[in-house]
Amino acid sequence: MPAETIAIAADHAGFALKSVLAGELERLGYGVLDLGTHSADSVDYPDFAQAVAKAIEAGTSRRGVLICGSGIGVCIAANRFRAVRAALCHDMASAALARRHNDANVLALGARLIGEDVAKDCLRAFLETEFEGGRHARRVAKMS
Repeated sequence: MPAETIAIAADHAGFALKSVLAGELERLGYGVLDLGTHSADSVDYPDFAQAVAKAIEAGTSRRGVLICGSGIGVCIAANRFRAVRAALCHDMASAALARRHNDANVLALGARLIGEDVAKDCLRAFLETEFEGGRHARRVAKMS
């Protein structure tokens, strides 16, 4: 039984990387809630950002991963939802800081900007880093 289920979704540009990261999540012992897309056919990224946000709002998943070509679109779309604190990350440091200082609950990645190895590093940093709390908790509360 997985300790936690992570919601994951992507548009057509992020489809291949989503498949890689879903496998990495399983390898790390996480459950995967795959919310699409399920092919490289053109789709609209806001629909998939919404699916992950709704899963978090409903409590189906505490955290999520979103992927599009740049990561920017899914990040903007996901952050429209009050329960979401999505962070666009390009390396392990940004992913760790997003968790440590911002209590980010959605990792946004740009499939056209980073490779598989960097994406896996970001994912592991996002999953393994705890929120620091303290002075950061006051700031995060202003966003929730």
